[in-house]
Amino acid sequence: MGKTWATLGVDLHVEPTGSGIRKGLTEALREAVRGGRLAPGTRLPSSRSLAADLGVARNTVAESYADLVAEGWLTARQGSGTRVAERSVVRPAREAAPPRREPARPAYDLVPGRPDLASFPRAAWLKAARRALARAPHEAFGYGDPRGRPELRTALAGYLSRARGVRADPERIVVCSGFSDGLTLLGAVLRRRGLRSVAVESYGLDAHWNLLHRSGLRTSPLPFDGLGTDTRDMTGARAVLLTPAHQFPMGVPLHPDRRAAVVAWARRTGGLVLDDDYDGEFRYDRQPVGALQGLDPDHVVHLGTASKSLAPALRLGWLVLPPSLVDEVVSLKGEGGWSTGALDQLTLAEFITSGAYDRHVRAARLRYRRRRDALVAALAARAPDVHATGIAAGLHAVLRLPPGTEGPVVQAAAFQGLAVHGLSRHRHPDAVVPHRDALVVGYGTPPDHAWSGALDALCRALP
Repeated sequence: MGKTWATLGVDLHVEPTGSGIRKGLTEALREAVRGGRLAPGTRLPSSRSLAADLGVARNTVAESYADLVAEGWLTARQGSGTRVAERSVVRPAREAAPPRREPARPAYDLVPGRPDLASFPRAAWLKAARRALARAPHEAFGYGDPRGRPELRTALAGYLSRARGVRADPERIVVCSGFSDGLTLLGAVLRRRGLRSVAVESYGLDAHWNLLHRSGLRTSPLPFDGLGTDTRDMTGARAVLLTPAHQFPMGVPLHPDRRAAVVAWARRTGGLVLDDDYDGEFRYDRQPVGALQGLDPDHVVHLGTASKSLAPALRLGWLVLPPSLVDEVVSLKGEGGWSTGALDQLTLAEFITSGAYDRHVRAARLRYRRRRDALVAALAARAPDVHATGIAAGLHAVLRLPPGTEGPVVQAAAFQGLAVHGLSRHRHPDAVVPHRDALVVGYGTPPDHAWSGALDALCRALP
């Protein structure tokens, strides 16, 4: 079977204008080069291919190319085809935009909540991707179930049950594009149910509060003390967002009595608990604290993500929903086209079921624990008046500072090339809690070779 116009050459969008075909084509190509739509070095289709696409004689295209070669707009060499010529374009001064000054990047990134991207398991992920792609059924390349790929939901159900104590059924798991996507989805469902506000912790991520606000929900902070968020008085609340495994940023697990109290409140009132399993997999000094969802799967939503265990760029998260929420969430997700890439889902499923995910998490846990230990040792030796708290788990520590010094220390850190947050940045604007001066130091982001330099810079900035 002979080749047709559909299989020849490369695609080029060009619209000849004017009275003559050759003249119109020449002018259209010249303007595409002059205007920058065809960049220097771009290879053009062969005269045969372009003639077939445009429905004109091959000689017409060849002659047009020859005219532009003669004018210097194109070059033609044997074996290299016809290309746009390299040209130095001088633009009028009025069109030149002033150079944009990018802010200087910090030498060390100690912002909390970020993993070491250099440790992403590229080789193991690539192997899993190849296996997943080879085994993928044809229907996996379609639009699919709004809940996500069944392979990933099944793998997550087994993993979360084993590693986090979550009571999960694949039919009640919804895969989403990261934690923020899942929280936005839940916020929209709660607003449809008539809720006007969600109780939150006094310290947390403003990005999450803002997501709820954009869903039309207010956020009301709960009291906080040495036992974590105080859930004993939930009067008037119908939903609450918590980080019970490792409170962000204070770093304490929710006390067992407080865990029991919030579950009892949910059962008594029909309320809903949003269990953000923050840092759930990275506990260093003893067995991880189990997910709150295991206490009452009918009233607790478990929210998880691969953003810190693997990388934020994957945009993979999940919701383990109570039976009463499944239909509403799935329906809304389907209506809005909140899609998540099927190929990455299949790869993560393979990564989990092959055991590669467990191996990666265990290796990361050891690496982050060593960084935490180095941080504690550096503080003891060089800044003995600064104490690290909230360090039993996670990728960050809270460094308690003398009263009135948080602002100056954050500024001093910036002079040392450090990106770091003060604790006040994570305090809810309506929270009624005593002011604490502290730094929230993330030790996950710097690659291993840069960690000692980051510690030196941090210690120089501390009082």
